[in-house]
Amino acid sequence: MGIYSCLSILDSMKSPSINVKKIGMTQLFDERNRLVPVTIVEILSSKDNNTASASGFNIEVATMLRIQGVSKGKGFQGAMKKHGVHGAPASHGRKHDMRRVGSIGSGWPERVIKGKKMPGRMGSKRVTIKNLSVIRVDKDNRLIAMKGSLPGARGCIVKLQLL
Repeated sequence: MGIYSCLSILDSMKSPSINVKKIGMTQLFDERNRLVPVTIVEILSSKDNNTASASGFNIEVATMLRIQGVSKGKGFQGAMKKHGVHGAPASHGRKHDMRRVGSIGSGWPERVIKGKKMPGRMGSKRVTIKNLSVIRVDKDNRLIAMKGSLPGARGCIVKLQLL
């Protein structure tokens, strides 16, 4: 999934937001000298070629944010990885069906009920993470360090909103 398809999914956000590029994760020490996992993001220019800080986003330390991005795509996955299905016992005559879903329905209503946990494509979904805090801001290099992880791979575009 490319950057432009990530952006097309995220364009439906209503409140004002800025685009940031996910650089990667690292660890920083906070003011209490505790080790905190952080994600480094770079502020991208807005559509009218102004920086995000000029368009009304003054991001400071301890600001709470809402992040919306597209999760990593994992391709076609089985039910054990996708849904955490436990599988069947490996003994007593089992040969090839330890990782299968099992029964997918009863005799009636003679169809598969919607929402049944079955194998299929996993990932590449829009993910919203609320209440992420800003740990450090580097205004010269337009970098922000946010506590925790963000959806998507390194280099993916993520939308950032102030709460």
